[in-house]
Amino acid sequence: MHALQYEMTLPADYDMGIIRRRVAGRGHLLDDFPGLGLKAYLIRERAAGSPVNSYAPFYLWTSPEGMNSFLWGPGFQGIVDDFGRPRVRHWAGVAYAEGPASKASPAAATRLCVPVPEGVEPGSFVAREAAVAPEPGMVACAVAIDPSRWELVRFTLWEQPAPDAAGDRFEVLHLSEPGRAGLRPGRHW
Repeated sequence: MHALQYEMTLPADYDMGIIRRRVAGRGHLLDDFPGLGLKAYLIRERAAGSPVNSYAPFYLWTSPEGMNSFLWGPGFQGIVDDFGRPRVRHWAGVAYAEGPASKASPAAATRLCVPVPEGVEPGSFVAREAAVAPEPGMVACAVAIDPSRWELVRFTLWEQPAPDAAGDRFEVLHLSEPGRAGLRPGRHW
């Protein structure tokens, strides 16, 4: 599993209806994309209490070929054409779990980025963080790490907004999940 995200911070007065219409009209295009486990079409809105307006799709890939096909093909080029070339963050997957609400359509997501502290054994830290405990309302959760920055990300989809969940909060506009069943649960090493 590979995790990938790009986030476009938009002006404070940006009409987020533009993003909502974009996702409503184009979101289905990845509903059967080869190699894609899932793509959560995410936004944050200042009007809803976020510090910024942003569009921040989050992907879990079942194969590097699928990810590369997207990045170097017309899918990502559409983002580049409309928004410019964003910085793409990428993490190696270390764990995945379906939650108690796995059959529900997610309405919210959280992204918690945690630096791997200096002086700790990386393997022990990652093993501890990769233990995903099911929580009420959790649809699915992925844990991944960027070893170039020593940053761990915990990405969780929720049936409803989880007010006590730590991390950046997003609204889910659409979920493409052609290969979700192929995302192997548990630790990935």
